[in-house]
Amino acid sequence: MTPTEFRTAPRRRPPAGAPPAREPAWAPLLAAIAGILVCLGFLAAAAAGDLGREALITLVVFVVAIWMWVFAPVPDTYVALGAAVALVVTGPIDTETFTGTLGDSVIWLLVGSFVIAAAVTASGLSARIAARVLTLARTPRQLMHLLTVVLLVTTFAIPATSGRAALALPVFLALAAVLRQRPQLVLALAVGIPSVILVSAVGSLLGAGAHLITSEIVATATGTGYDFVQWLILGLPLAVVWSHLAAEIALMLYADRDERRTPLTVPAAAFAEAAGAPARGPLSVPQRRVLGALAAVVVLWCTEALHGVDPAVVAVLGALLVTAPKIGATTLPAAAKTIPWTLLLFMAATLCLGIALTTSGASAWLAGLVFDPVRALGSAAGAVFLVLTVVVSLLAHLMIQSRSARSAVLVPIIVATAPAVGVDAAAAAFLSTAAAGFCHTMTSSAKPMTVFAASDTVPGFRPEHLLRYSAVLAPLSVALLLVFAVWVWPYLGLSPNP
Repeated sequence: MTPTEFRTAPRRRPPAGAPPAREPAWAPLLAAIAGILVCLGFLAAAAAGDLGREALITLVVFVVAIWMWVFAPVPDTYVALGAAVALVVTGPIDTETFTGTLGDSVIWLLVGSFVIAAAVTASGLSARIAARVLTLARTPRQLMHLLTVVLLVTTFAIPATSGRAALALPVFLALAAVLRQRPQLVLALAVGIPSVILVSAVGSLLGAGAHLITSEIVATATGTGYDFVQWLILGLPLAVVWSHLAAEIALMLYADRDERRTPLTVPAAAFAEAAGAPARGPLSVPQRRVLGALAAVVVLWCTEALHGVDPAVVAVLGALLVTAPKIGATTLPAAAKTIPWTLLLFMAATLCLGIALTTSGASAWLAGLVFDPVRALGSAAGAVFLVLTVVVSLLAHLMIQSRSARSAVLVPIIVATAPAVGVDAAAAAFLSTAAAGFCHTMTSSAKPMTVFAASDTVPGFRPEHLLRYSAVLAPLSVALLLVFAVWVWPYLGLSPNP
């Protein structure tokens, strides 16, 4: 049977030359008022409280950094480096700690992973696999969920949500060209793809820089962080469920029943032409080599307990393999140009801030200030703390756009508070970091959302679409995270009860 096309009225687009749609004017105004009140309250409480010199200095730098991340038109990395240098000059951290964070194993882990990701992209492997899988779809729902599976797999190949968004954009544009007569489905894909990229990141320790920051802060506070396998066991089931939930909601909200029931065919030739990758035939030699190297690296990460080789060393070895002369899919100089060095500097600086908050006692004092009312609840304190952890971490993207910065701000406070209310610190930190992966409310909330917003070249979504989507997905995400924290993760080795 020949599939029929369901045509809907095209969305009204602004005339040529018109300014792009803006975020609601009340959002930054409310955020500014709330941020100023919080900052003034923290500083007043710190001045009146019983704090040591180093803790007070750390807290002042911490509050100023948050304020600048939220309101100042200054790059996040510049603010983070300025905060780290201020902590060195004033004494809460020493020079060795400051310089040592840039040589931390997590930084080298990301360097190697980004080089491997560059080889994957250069070989055309990612586009080739996407083309082959997506041509199997016969209904809009199959297309959405097959795409979700592909995006889930990229969590282990591309160590940043912004990199995965850049990788997925050509695939989306190819689908939009093939499905240009079905604008409802294109809109559902435009909302669903970046959403899946964001929530699926929790499936891997390398899915976001915030995960590595959380692991380092937890290790500093408790002596033990998370390894690759532990994070995989805890995060992958959540990533699978959360990603398919996000994809299904996007489809339900923006494609009506008739559109969802209309048969679909993604022609292999048309998709291959638009994506620049053939959907049929065997993989090329460079693609097979890159795929083998990537598989070997992931296996070595998962079997660290058997061979004892640090994941950072494995990543660098993999990077050398995929860029080897006459063997690799790219060259090391070319791959090095794709490494987001500003992100690595940002991570190193926020690690300094997190270490200072933990070691100076500032996080413990701030935790008492924020969560003392929770402690007074007695036996219910632990449950209320978990709910507040999820809600605050999930809504933090409205104030702090950077996912890594949110973890650097929240995790030290949560780790310091959790034992006092009878909650395991590592479990609370993992829950907070997972919840911080929700950043869907505005186009400026996360880079993947910005990439897929409507523009002259991208048939994406408008701000009102995200507000509607977030209003549905946010409460469901809170419920899902609490279910995992209380009923699923304890069976996987991470219980909220110490």
